Amino acid sequence: MHARSAIADAFLAWLRQHITMILALPGFEAAELHALDAASADESSWCVRYRLRDRVALDDYLREYAPRMRADGIERFGDAFRAERRILTPMDI
Repeated sequence: MHARSAIADAFLAWLRQHITMILALPGFEAAELHALDAASADESSWCVRYRLRDRVALDDYLREYAPRMRADGIERFGDAFRAERRILTPMDI
């Protein structure tokens, strides 16, 4: 996630609450919040890594909860932030 510097503190406070709400949803087991080293003084960047029970839990989240959760961020911060989702599937080494 990336937020313009002008909203970075408010966005990070919201993001922490957002993570807590996500972890209360069925199938979510853990989350890690990381600050990203950013080359730009104009924005701050973070990565949240969630661990879910299984793919069914992810599919349920994407169908039932994701649109509402994303809309909340857009309603609060408009286009002053951007988010992207990557789905990582564990593999054997």
